[in-house]
Amino acid sequence: MADRQAVPDGVDPYKASVARIYDAMLGGEHNYAIDREALAAFTAIDPQVRALARANRAFLGRAVRFLAAAGVRQFLDLGSGIPTQGNVHEVAQAVAPGSRVVYVDNDPVAVAHSTALLEGNPDAAVVSADIRKPADVLSSPRVRKLIDFDRPVGVLMITILHFVTPDEDPAGLVAAYRDGLPTGSWLAMSHATDQDRPDTAAAVGQLYRSRATSPVTARSHEEIAGFFTGFELADPGLVYVPLWRPDPGEELPAKPSEFWVYAGVGRKAR
Repeated sequence: MADRQAVPDGVDPYKASVARIYDAMLGGEHNYAIDREALAAFTAIDPQVRALARANRAFLGRAVRFLAAAGVRQFLDLGSGIPTQGNVHEVAQAVAPGSRVVYVDNDPVAVAHSTALLEGNPDAAVVSADIRKPADVLSSPRVRKLIDFDRPVGVLMITILHFVTPDEDPAGLVAAYRDGLPTGSWLAMSHATDQDRPDTAAAVGQLYRSRATSPVTARSHEEIAGFFTGFELADPGLVYVPLWRPDPGEELPAKPSEFWVYAGVGRKAR
């Protein structure tokens, strides 16, 4: 566990981190006791939380494979988190060798581990930046070195936008990234919802506000669909995360709403 390792500069090991909690959900080792305590509290609210994290990670893999099959060869992973199994560059480069990937995160632990993982990979890099500052992200020299904005880009916003508060204008944030992309680019997004389980979403939101460095704002299907303005959603549209293009033979949940995250992938048409 990270408890036994030196604490990177800028990390408060006594305040739970979004990236490290997610790492703990996935069974990773780059988290602290405070993160595991937060996870235990989340699990008490919803015993499905680990399964939800795995389903969300599986969606990421399916979305990247879908985009690679559609011809996308460069990816911008916003709020990428701590590396674990099935990282974007691993999935994309397995389908299309030479695919280029830039990870963006402002968590020092996530950046440090991503930097170590990507050493020796000329087609992948990590940028320490706040995704809420799209102009800074899109103009970053490291981003510009790997991403050609004259060609389609796959932008990934996987369970990150619900950490952007209403006051921070999430719709405007997505629009800023959209406007910086050429026609034929894609947006893949998953986002927590309070659509069918408002009590659970409210309880989890309160926990994040009290324990973690970032509050969470669950949103309705309509609100999340609005973030895809300017993108044409691919089938099956915006659906609960296990239902987005499941792999052949994959067992689907009897109650998809128990996985209280919506997922969708859309193409910028013009």
